[in-house]
Amino acid sequence: MTDRYATSHLLEDQYEPGSNGTVLRNLLGIKTRERLEHVEEERFECLMEEALARFDSDHRFTAQDIVWLHRFWLEGVFSWAGAFRTVNIGKGGFLFAAAAHLPELMRRFENDQLARFTPCRFERIEEVAAALAEVHVGS
Repeated sequence: MTDRYATSHLLEDQYEPGSNGTVLRNLLGIKTRERLEHVEEERFECLMEEALARFDSDHRFTAQDIVWLHRFWLEGVFSWAGAFRTVNIGKGGFLFAAAAHLPELMRRFENDQLARFTPCRFERIEEVAAALAEVHVGS
């Protein structure tokens, strides 16, 4: 199984020039996967610090919060940071939700899983695991 995502119509110009088709075009001109992963990890650490300051334990997450998290994390790295994707993608032969349906699916996700599982207040580890599993797959 590959760790790369496959898209329905990923064009050659969507890769960073000089990356041999291994790195998505990015705003930093990074050409190696290792360097891009390092930048993403550093930015994720900053995101976690900001999220801890922004969201308290009583926070009920929304679809807009998820968009904000994505934007804060990847803004300045990818032009599409903080936006619903517009291409269909899959990984390892599994197709993800169609891009055209994402706004409605995120609305449903907010009204169902996010409304039921946030704020996160569970008594047992099994409840946490079940909630995480459902939130991860969105059903």
